[in-house]
Amino acid sequence: MRDVRIIKRGALVPFWERHPDAKASLESWYAVVRRANWKTPAEMKQVYGKADLVGRRTVFNIAGNKYRLVARVNYQAQRVFVLYILTHAEYDRGDWKQ
Repeated sequence: MRDVRIIKRGALVPFWERHPDAKASLESWYAVVRRANWKTPAEMKQVYGKADLVGRRTVFNIAGNKYRLVARVNYQAQRVFVLYILTHAEYDRGDWKQ
């Protein structure tokens, strides 16, 4: 089993610097995903049951659903591409869907 490679981990730090209450949740998300060996979205949903599949993207709730992390998960290659980390208001505007 190999660790999942998380692309754009560096995006987490500036976000939690602006939103310190997200830091613990983002660090926890990173640690869990880094050790994951998901082969399908169903396996991911066993860990993150409230994650939403939106097209080819997966939306994870961060800090009790205060923030949203939008990622593309490549199960075959074992890679997670962090696309956006948004406040709930930014997420609701929907600009990330384009």
